[in-house]
Amino acid sequence: MAKTSRSGGVLGNLLDKSRFSLAFPVQSVGRVVSIVLDETHPRFKELGEWNGLGTIEYTLVDQIIPPTQNYPTAKPYDPSIRNLPLINEVVFISLLPNTDTNTFTTSKTSYYTSVIGLWNHPHHNAYPQFSNELPPTQQKDYIQTEAGSVRRVTDKSTDIFLGRTFVEKGNIHPLLPFEGDRILEGRWGNSIRFGSTVTGSLNTWSSAGTNGDPITILRNGQGNQTDEGWIPTVEDVNNDESSIYLTSTQNIPLEASSTSYSSYSSNPPITPNEYAGKQLILNSGRLVLNTTEDHILLSSKQTVNINAISGFSIDSPQSVIQSNSVLLGGINAVEPVLKGDTTINVLVDLVNQLQALALALQTSTNPAVNAAAAQLTPQLTVIRTQLQTTTKSQISKTL
Repeated sequence: MAKTSRSGGVLGNLLDKSRFSLAFPVQSVGRVVSIVLDETHPRFKELGEWNGLGTIEYTLVDQIIPPTQNYPTAKPYDPSIRNLPLINEVVFISLLPNTDTNTFTTSKTSYYTSVIGLWNHPHHNAYPQFSNELPPTQQKDYIQTEAGSVRRVTDKSTDIFLGRTFVEKGNIHPLLPFEGDRILEGRWGNSIRFGSTVTGSLNTWSSAGTNGDPITILRNGQGNQTDEGWIPTVEDVNNDESSIYLTSTQNIPLEASSTSYSSYSSNPPITPNEYAGKQLILNSGRLVLNTTEDHILLSSKQTVNINAISGFSIDSPQSVIQSNSVLLGGINAVEPVLKGDTTINVLVDLVNQLQALALALQTSTNPAVNAAAAQLTPQLTVIRTQLQTTTKSQISKTL
């Protein structure tokens, strides 16, 4: 017969480690009362300090328990994937082995797994234990839900306590799924979709390719949406706040900020909203590519095009353009650029010759020629000095 002491028996472990009632089943459902997120939690030290991150306090959903000093607790089932519940959300609770298993094979601790999708919505799935404590409009909302209606909070907020900082937003829309999709959704309009081309669907990427062509979409922020947060939406590359698209055959209707390809004499790039095929699209309010140790390498089978509305700037100690043909000003540029040192040497030689001629003319018997030569000689000296010191760029060089 199992012992009931605190020395490791089955019932002893249930009472001591998990604070369950004697009738607590191996699997049950609990409503979250609190969650350990930092050292401000009242039971932070008791529940393992930083090793207790993600631990929840809960009550069983089928029991009405008034607030007590210590509720039963449960740890996250999988520490590698954090899916932390909100207060008043409902989770699965399971009794599973703990670190005392080698000493007491019957030693168990409670763990929680996924949040139960009461509302089938990524934003939150909380349900108050006492709905009659809510404002009248929200009481009606939950009462109608219990009767089978769809929950739609019309005042865009609820007074359910979801946490210290979590505030419900009524305009967060779930993603509309398509056949075969695997979707990960955060609570704030951030998501990853492992999807495919679905011809005839309502998404924005299936106008090209065939059914089953893979696509991966990472989206952060759903952009401007209606306040009817219960209506599902699809990713919109032009509306979402930041997104990454990895395509195979799809056409993404990206409205690029600038598509001026006048620098091409032939075979210009296909505009982003017309291209269909495998590509990587990064779209956001700002893009930063930064390295801390090595290079940024841009390699292209064809050309590298930089298209900007306001301009193009390079701030660098050294900039090198190695090319067989550099056209400055446009594709029709035909005037060659002069070589600095070579040109200066030619001009200095010319000035020297002119100065020698001027010196010779100063001995002329013609007073007018003599005076002009005398005036020209110092001017040529100044010109030669300027050519040798101020006319050559100290930054731009050419071959």
